[in-house]
Amino acid sequence: MRRAYGRGLVQEPCRNMRLLPVRRHFLRTGLVLGAACALRPAQACEYQADYLRVTHPWTRATNADATTAVLCMRLDEVTESDRLIAVETPVATGAEMGVAESGRAVDLAVPKGSVIDMHDAGLHLRLTGLRHPLQVGREYALRLDFERSGTVLARLSVDFPTMRFR
Repeated sequence: MRRAYGRGLVQEPCRNMRLLPVRRHFLRTGLVLGAACALRPAQACEYQADYLRVTHPWTRATNADATTAVLCMRLDEVTESDRLIAVETPVATGAEMGVAESGRAVDLAVPKGSVIDMHDAGLHLRLTGLRHPLQVGREYALRLDFERSGTVLARLSVDFPTMRFR
């Protein structure tokens, strides 16, 4: 609203100036909540079986001439003893145990209450007979067969060769 004071028109000060920061705060909060509702929730790399949970199965990117790749993941929330008996993926012809049990067929005991971290510097599975190089950012189907929990269908993520994600 404008009023004439003396010679020219002068803007009258807003009576509600002190409420502007509060209004801005509510507007920003509403925008953030609206954006949060509109976005898809993050997809976790967790796969629940009957008696355990498989978390983030991953491998590193490979060179064009590589014939094997290390399969890493975490097995936890084990409520009953179980055993991993087979691993299948379309990117490899087979799988075997790695490190201390190198070359042995897949046969991993998973005791009740245990947490098993499989990583490239320790216990892991090795994918053998790679059909093609594994590229960063790609995901492939992965089938894990457990003796008691049955089959877990998961996604195998390919991470950077020099970075460590667990």
